[in-house]
Amino acid sequence: MSFSNRRHISTNQLIRPFSFFSIGKAAAKAAKVPVYLGGSLAAAGSYVMYKVEEATNYTSEQLDRAKELASGAKNGFNGLLDGMLSHFGSSEGGEDNGQNGNNNNNNNDNDDDTTLVGSAAAASAIGMLGNSSDEETLQEEELLEEDDEVDEDEENKQRQILEDQMLNLTRQMIEIRNILLNVNGATDLRLPSIVVIGSQSSGKSSVLESIVGQEFLPKGSNMVTRRPIELTLVNDPSSASEIAEFPALKMFNMTDFQQVQKVLVDLNLAVPHDEAVSADPIQLTIKSPKVPDLSLVDLPGYIQVEAADQPTTLKTKIREVCDKYLEEPNIILAISAADVDLANSAALRAARRADPRGERTIGIITKLDLVEPDVARGMLTNKKYPLKMGYVGVITKIPKSTSIFQRKTGVQAFIAQQNTERMFFRENKDVFSGLSVGTKLLKKKLIRVLERSMSNALRPMQQQVLNELEETSYKFKVEFNDRDLTCEKYMAQTIDNLKMEIKEFSEKFGRPELKSLLRSELDQKVLDLLALRYWNKSEPYIKKNPAISDYEFEEPQISELSNAKNDETFWHRKLDLSTANLTKIGVGRLSTTLVTEAILTEIDVLINSTDLRNNDMIKQAIKEAAISVLNQRYNSTADQVENCIKPFKYEIEVEDREWSLSRKHSILLLNEELREVQVAYDVIKKTVGGNKLKQIMTYIENENNSVGQTIERENLGFSPGLILRGREAIFLKDRLAILNLRLKGLQSSTCKHKENKFKCPEIFLDVVAEKLTQTAILFLNVELLSDFYYSFPRELEKRLGTKLTTEEIENYAKQDPKVKRHIELQERKELLELALSKIDDVMAIQKRL
Repeated sequence: MSFSNRRHISTNQLIRPFSFFSIGKAAAKAAKVPVYLGGSLAAAGSYVMYKVEEATNYTSEQLDRAKELASGAKNGFNGLLDGMLSHFGSSEGGEDNGQNGNNNNNNNDNDDDTTLVGSAAAASAIGMLGNSSDEETLQEEELLEEDDEVDEDEENKQRQILEDQMLNLTRQMIEIRNILLNVNGATDLRLPSIVVIGSQSSGKSSVLESIVGQEFLPKGSNMVTRRPIELTLVNDPSSASEIAEFPALKMFNMTDFQQVQKVLVDLNLAVPHDEAVSADPIQLTIKSPKVPDLSLVDLPGYIQVEAADQPTTLKTKIREVCDKYLEEPNIILAISAADVDLANSAALRAARRADPRGERTIGIITKLDLVEPDVARGMLTNKKYPLKMGYVGVITKIPKSTSIFQRKTGVQAFIAQQNTERMFFRENKDVFSGLSVGTKLLKKKLIRVLERSMSNALRPMQQQVLNELEETSYKFKVEFNDRDLTCEKYMAQTIDNLKMEIKEFSEKFGRPELKSLLRSELDQKVLDLLALRYWNKSEPYIKKNPAISDYEFEEPQISELSNAKNDETFWHRKLDLSTANLTKIGVGRLSTTLVTEAILTEIDVLINSTDLRNNDMIKQAIKEAAISVLNQRYNSTADQVENCIKPFKYEIEVEDREWSLSRKHSILLLNEELREVQVAYDVIKKTVGGNKLKQIMTYIENENNSVGQTIERENLGFSPGLILRGREAIFLKDRLAILNLRLKGLQSSTCKHKENKFKCPEIFLDVVAEKLTQTAILFLNVELLSDFYYSFPRELEKRLGTKLTTEEIENYAKQDPKVKRHIELQERKELLELALSKIDDVMAIQKRL
């Protein structure tokens, strides 16, 4: 490497930005200058010595040659130094020095021999004084070059580490900010955000999209941004592409930014038309390997005059919403279009009100390509409307596509915008020299400003968070004794309470209850069969036989049953048919359905006796869990019961003890039936009137003879309603007579013995019902009830513990005001503790840096 090249490298290094890591490198290079100089002189001396030996014939005496070399050493060395100084001077002196350097070179051409001899002598002298050979010098130079490369690598590594640490700090401070935003009621706990303001036509949305690199914000002329959009950008190198999330809406991992734009439009347009703008923010997080770590807020654009279809107070409302976000410590990003005079910039006026000294405001001039470059430069020089953080000029418009069929969107649009912007500033490089322009530079500036602002706010924020934490911890201890409670724990506690209720229910609803339930249902079936086949008043019917003349046949009356002979087949056959009807009604399905419905009814009663009665979602989940468990065993249980009662469909053996118990039970049933019939008859009698009812009943019984006609004439006829009530009364009166008759028969000595079962059908059917009940409950208890008590709590835990979403569990837990207060106070305490811990970590890292 030549000396001139080394000088050029050193000069370039001087104009690099200053870095603390460059101090060590500069010192090392300063120490290497004498060595570089000695090496260069030694190489030049060797070459000149070779030429001198060829050009001269001084070979006679070594002593004379040595004297000559010694006498020229001084002049040669001085000449060489003068040449070096002249060379250094030309590199810094500009054009004039270059011309002087050329004149010196021309003069030196006239005295080549002197220069060569002097240079050789100087080189020889320096070589002898250094006591080192040319090879050793070259080796040393190579080693120094290797050291220089190692220093540069180390510097790059250190710089990269520092940048990574700073980015990590910014990311952590944004996390702290997001944590504090979730602390309920802590309006003073706010770390700075970058608030973007501007008029509707200033290009505000385009600036944000150019920072993100995606088109996702609502656009339109009819004020589509009606709510603040709190935008958190997270640099995520592990992400393959941009991912959008709406935390408040529980919408995550959205990669289609057209869908993101649609969601934002819907959320904004949901603001009522008579309000037009709302202070309720929309929280949006975008993760990408291409975005910087930033916290931005996009506010509704300022307007000059309200439209005819907009509220007259809209301008004031927009100002109120924006002023809330423009307060300290937020950074203001004031967007102004270059084609509008800065004196008319709504963003700068709003920023001046909130930040009179211009210490928290960055001016952004958009649409620079719409004005002359000199005019744009005048805006960016920060003289007319000075801001401490200065101005940045950008061009964010997307160039029109050359194709009429395809419009650039997404990443393609972002690339096209970046290329257009870069090309414009490149073509006008001289005009914008020394100014801050370009989206890329804007990103870096925003990162630095946000990091610095957050760093400055950390220490006072630490004390505020500590004070809030102490107050919250005190309240939590006084009100709830530091008892830990979360929505999930409350749900788990609810499930445990339900399990206890189910356990108590299982102790109250067991085999005895099953027997009572099923026996009661079968008793009603027996009464229905008796009423159908025995207790109805017999009516004559005509039986026609083609071979024999017509004759009337009347079924034997129930009153004849007690005196019937044992060989009369009519009563035996009637009893067999009645028994078959009872055993073939589908006892398996009947009993299983009966028990299932009873369990579900009891579950409803159980739920309604707890605090869950007001939560339809939880009630429905519990009921579905119970139905699911019961349905799993329903068919198998019904089939098992039906299979086990099959023997009773063919032959039924009765023991004396069974007969005796059923006789007592039958008498009780008939007495109960007699009482209910008497009550029903008395109600009709009271409603119609005793005398009136008697007349109606007499009329119905004699309506086809003169007696009935006479009664009808005397009463001028009866209404259909009275006729109906009269017929009901006659039926009940007949049933009372039959029941009294049957009670006497059951209490007689005839019905004491099972051999007379055809004369006592009530007792025999009761025996059958008891056998069916005893057989059915064995399998109902084992196959259905026991399995339900085992499986239901587990199904309940699965449905309430895992299938419910976090939001559903939270809504359930916070329905109770006391529980809501407990959970929110605890969440506030935990968030403050987390924020304080992260603040301490960040401040510790800052101290090390």
